[in-house]
This record gives sequence, structure tokens and C-alpha cells, in this order.
Amino acid sequence: MSALPPPTASYSAADHPWIDIRTGGQYDQVGLRSLFLDAHRIDDLALPQPPAASALLRIAAAITARITGLDDPELTASQWNALRRSQLAEGRFDPDAVHTYFDQHGWDVFDPVRPWLQTPSLRTECDHSTGINAFVPGRPAGRNFAWFSPHGHHTAEPVPTAEALQILLIHHYYGRSGTGTPRTQDGTTGGKQTSGPLRSSVSFHPLGRTLHETLLAGVPAFTGDDQPPGADSCPWEVSTPPDSQATLHGPVTWPGRQLTGLSRHAILLVPGDDGTTVTDAYITWATQQPKPITTDPYLAYRITPETKKVDQRRTIHRADASRAWWRDLETLLLAPDEHGTQRRPAIFDTLNDLPEPLRRSLRIRVHGFDQDGQAVDLQWYTAITPPLLNWTQEHDPAKAQRIAECCREAEQAARRLQTVTKGAWDTAMRSSRRRTTPPPWVNKSLTRYWPKAETVFWRLLEEPDTPAPTAFAAAAAAALRETTEAARTRQTSAARAVAHAVQELYRRSATPRKAA
Repeated sequence: MSALPPPTASYSAADHPWIDIRTGGQYDQVGLRSLFLDAHRIDDLALPQPPAASALLRIAAAITARITGLDDPELTASQWNALRRSQLAEGRFDPDAVHTYFDQHGWDVFDPVRPWLQTPSLRTECDHSTGINAFVPGRPAGRNFAWFSPHGHHTAEPVPTAEALQILLIHHYYGRSGTGTPRTQDGTTGGKQTSGPLRSSVSFHPLGRTLHETLLAGVPAFTGDDQPPGADSCPWEVSTPPDSQATLHGPVTWPGRQLTGLSRHAILLVPGDDGTTVTDAYITWATQQPKPITTDPYLAYRITPETKKVDQRRTIHRADASRAWWRDLETLLLAPDEHGTQRRPAIFDTLNDLPEPLRRSLRIRVHGFDQDGQAVDLQWYTAITPPLLNWTQEHDPAKAQRIAECCREAEQAARRLQTVTKGAWDTAMRSSRRRTTPPPWVNKSLTRYWPKAETVFWRLLEEPDTPAPTAFAAAAAAALRETTEAARTRQTSAARAVAHAVQELYRRSATPRKAA
């Protein structure tokens, strides 16, 4: 087991530079303290890994609430909105409030007693470390093959501490489930761990003209009925690590625990001699208790009734790297409906009360991490929308309904395309066998369809009288023809089958759908 880090190993998450930022065309790195002191001069975050940025935005939102007083659950909705407006009018965060907050908490990443966002007891509770290669995404670890990486079991290169901090956030929020490094507590050893609170999710964050606006717009409002006074805290605001055996059935308090205190992973970084690098890491379970029931203010949810129950079950919109952000506009713009099957992120419910100039310019930042439910990381992605709050149902009901209609018709046309393309393939190839995977034409047609559908979507928003079903049917037909061009040239049967499929696309688009 590794010895305690030497006293010279020190790195402050508050004062050492590790957060990538952008101001105009200039890029730099800052610590958390400077992030808030200079937020009004910073255009945006520039972290290279979207899941790290999404995690940091949640941490920054909690800190923003602390230093502005927006974390007071006793404020009424009107008082809370007035306070946020006054903070925006100030144009910057109060330097004294920023220094006071960061001076009263511990931020040393390698502190031997309370390292930032880590669990020091892992040095004695784990028989061995997990390894730096397992800690860094993309490196091969264990028995994995090193296909395109120079790293291996015998080439465990250290990682700069600035990069390690960003990776630390990814593990806390998006960490994998399954079997991890065994941890022993109270004589019992176990290695089973559950997935992080944001695994496989796509987040939607408000994006202002400056980081100051972004952080204030991103603070979620208190929506509960009551909260115990003084009970809410972020992990770095308490002097001891959370008790892994403590029950998690209590309320998820706002905003500290809601945004920063739901990690399922315990982690400990091992520093190099001077603290500028991390040479090893422990990663294991943080608790064996069930996940608390809560919702995240930056996630969209699907609502389905529980079987034989009055209660409802909420499931997140899963991240999908192949899915363009505009396909979720229906969910983002429609106001909450008690009978609806989808809920937009709760943060959208507070954006209509922002000052008009900010509301009109506010964009939405999309951060997604396409993962399976256990251990496989597929792809992360990010996007920034144009200003769209003026399209919300509260401000422009007609526009919001038109967008919702176009989103639904685009999805419906994709489903029709999938069905008729499979039929065309079976007919052209005279195939009657049952397939476990779609025939080649299906995925190729859908890949061609969605970029065309996006072009149609934006055109339809400017042409409110153009029938959406016909327009998307035309995009689907064009995609099918392009996909099958070679086959139609060679085979008469393919040409006939595709012609019939195209007719079916238009016929189905013209058929009125039953009211829900």
C-alpha cells in the first residue's frame, strides 16, 4: 500500500490553474477562485471533455448559490428572482464574498486528512490501488488490449494534476458500475459499485454572454416544501468524509447535496513528488446504500405510469451521440404538463424570469456522454443552440406548438422510413428469414435522412403553412433513393421495391393520425 503523500505534495483546486476557459480568442487555465473573481471577463468554459464541463457547471452552480445568497430556502419565488436580478445587475461577483467562501473551506487536492472530493481512508481500506491507467479514460487497463494507445501495464505514465482533476469529476458524476477495487469496512470486503448519478445522460445548461451570466442563470431554484436549516452541504464543506454506511433515504437537500453530493464512487489520487502530477489512483464504491430518489435540474425526463400504481416513474433522456440536439426541442420548449409524458429540465422553469436582454440572448449548452449502463464509454459530445427561449410555450405558444409538431413528424417519418425500407429490402432480395439486425438499407437510409430532416425542420419553422408530414416524407424518400441508387440500377426488383416504398412513405404521411 502507498504511504501518505509527502508534505511537499500540495495542489489547491481553488488557487492552482486547472480549469480551461476562453475569453475572445484567448485560452487560459484558472483555479476555482479566479473562475468566480473573473467570471464577468470570461466568455465561457473551454474544458476539452464535455462530461467534465457538465460536472464542473453543477459544482459552480452550488458555489454560485453560496456566495450570492441564492441558497436561502426561506426566500419566496419573487424574492429569489429579485436577488438573482440584482446579482446580474452588479455585473460581477462580490470579491469579498468570493474570498470569504474559498478561505473558509479546504481545497487541497493532496491534503492527507481531507483531500478535495476524495476519500483518504482508501489507503487502508483497499489492499491495492486501481492504477493510473484505469483512472484515465481511453487508456488500456487490466487485460484490455492497447489497440491505439502507447500505454500499458508497464507504461503507467503520470498525468498532470490539472487534467487529473477534470477526470476526477468524470468519475464522480459518470462513473461505471460493476466490479471495482475491493474495499474493506467493518470487517466486510466488497467490490460491487453502482453507476454515477449522470451516467448515460445528456445535460442542458443555460449559456450567457459571460461566465457570470452563465453561472447565475444556471442556479436552480428551491422547489421543495421545507428544508432542515443548516443541513445542506457540499462534500468540501464538511470536515470529514461522508459515512458510507449512512442511509441515503433522507431528502436530497438543495443545492449542495443535489448538485455535488450524490457520487457513488470513492476516489483517492496519489501525487508525484511535487504535486504537479498524479501517479496512481484508488477507485471504488462510496456507498452500498440504494440510490436516492431525486431529479437533476439539467436533465430531461420521460414520465411513465407505474404498473398498477398511481405513482409515476421518471427515466432520463439517455445520451445518444447519433441524435442531433434539435430533436429534443419539443421537450425543452413545452411547459410542464401534468398529463404529459416528458418533462423539460427544471432549470428552464426559472429562465423566463431573467432580465429581457439576457433571456433573448441566452443559448443552451448540450453536454452528452453516450455510455452503456455498466462500464462501456462510447462517445461524449457537445453542442450549443441558438437563442431559443423566445420560442418557449410561455412566450410564443404558436411557435412552440409548431416546433413540437415538426419534431413529432420528423420522428414519425423516420419510423416510417425504417419500416418501408426493411420491406423494400426483403422484397428486392426475396428474403423471408427473420433477422436479428436491420438490413443494410435501413441504417444507411436513416443516416442520410436525419441531416435532410434537420434542413426541412428549420425551413418549416419559417413556413408555418407548409404541411410537415409531406415535407419530412420527401426527405425520407430522397434518403431512400440515394441509399438504393446502385441497387436500383442493377436490379429491376430493387427498383420496383423502392418505388413502392416511396409511394408508401407519401401515403402514410397523408393518413391522418388518431388523436392521442
